[in-house]
Amino acid sequence: MSLQVEKLEKNTAKLTIEVPAEQFDKAVKNAFNKNKSKFNIPGFRKGKAPFEMIKKMYGAAVFFEDAANEVIDASYPDAAKESELEIVSRPEIDVVEIGEGKNFVYTAVVAVKPEVTLGEYKGVEVEKAKAEVTDEDVEAEINSVREKNSRLITVEDRGIENGDMVTIDFDGYVDGKRFEGGKSEDYPLTIGSHTFIDTFEDQLIGKKAGEECEVNVTFPAEYHVDELKNKPALFKVTVKEIQKKELPEVNDEFASEVSDFDTLEEYRNDLKEKLLKEKQTAAATENENRVVDKVVENATMEIPDQMIDEQVAGMVNDYARRLESQGISFKQYSEITGMTADKIAEQMRPNAIKRIQTRLVLEAVVKAENIQASDEAVEAQFDKMAETYKMEKEKIKEMFGEDQIAMMKEDLAVQEAIDFLVAEAKLTD
Repeated sequence: MSLQVEKLEKNTAKLTIEVPAEQFDKAVKNAFNKNKSKFNIPGFRKGKAPFEMIKKMYGAAVFFEDAANEVIDASYPDAAKESELEIVSRPEIDVVEIGEGKNFVYTAVVAVKPEVTLGEYKGVEVEKAKAEVTDEDVEAEINSVREKNSRLITVEDRGIENGDMVTIDFDGYVDGKRFEGGKSEDYPLTIGSHTFIDTFEDQLIGKKAGEECEVNVTFPAEYHVDELKNKPALFKVTVKEIQKKELPEVNDEFASEVSDFDTLEEYRNDLKEKLLKEKQTAAATENENRVVDKVVENATMEIPDQMIDEQVAGMVNDYARRLESQGISFKQYSEITGMTADKIAEQMRPNAIKRIQTRLVLEAVVKAENIQASDEAVEAQFDKMAETYKMEKEKIKEMFGEDQIAMMKEDLAVQEAIDFLVAEAKLTD
């Protein structure tokens, strides 16, 4: 194998890789052995026709794609290593020359890790995030607990009010005809939640249990079903049940039921302490973000498009996996929201760029300050993992090879770089 490396603009490079003819011819024979059962040749049982016969009838090129893939898979990793480039993207492959008895030549265009020029990174000045707990914060938390401990009471002596939980049947019509998805029975709806389009919920206010009514609405222009966009619709609605939410009173009894304290005052004080700890943790994270953002802002780099594209693709895939873990396929999500993979990717692109910039800058700080993760830090990380996954530490360590431990050390060094930057920063009130 021979290799030529050509540096291109914007931190990309082209590798031209030439593989000897005998290696490609061997891959062609391998492709023949793999695919020969697919060919029907008169006079031969299926899969028994010799290579030369198939080549004569179909041409050797019928095996070239599989052969090329085999040769590329075998040669590219060695070529990438020999290039001594810090490659950060999958290769864009283009076959230059292919044929029996010929050297196989292809190119691989790759993104190369950009060089970062750090600006000011020690002692950057940012506004300090504050961690304060007000009486309003405590009341909001108490009201949240009240909501969780509320109960529903069936209402029979009045009409629907804002905030009520109602059960309804509805049947929708557009242009006088029923439309798909416009009919449901025993549908639970919270009035004021704006779950339904337009003024649907508002028009139910005042209606009583057992009452039938008509609701007129217009589908929004951005509605996910094209046939319904901007269309006026009529819904025939039957109110089957009205329930109101009853919240517990805030007193000592309430405090004893929802906490380990006997009095409301003790409960409030405990809530205030917990909220303060939460806000302090959030403020510390915000301070880290502000300092790192400032250091990134002061740095310069040129990120190759391929690197961004791969980061975006990874984020979209992660998003799809999270949806699936919630029982929603990406296809279903797209149909419901009208958000295609391309639209989601477009929205995620700015965040992808920020992630790349942040990582590159922090790695540059690691290098500039010669930060290295200690063996003790690695052991502490394994301790955390053992606690998180409820596994023996040694069992977890057995799952990690040298490459995985090296990556762990890189991540720990990056976190140490963040700690270093925050310690050096000037946090102003």
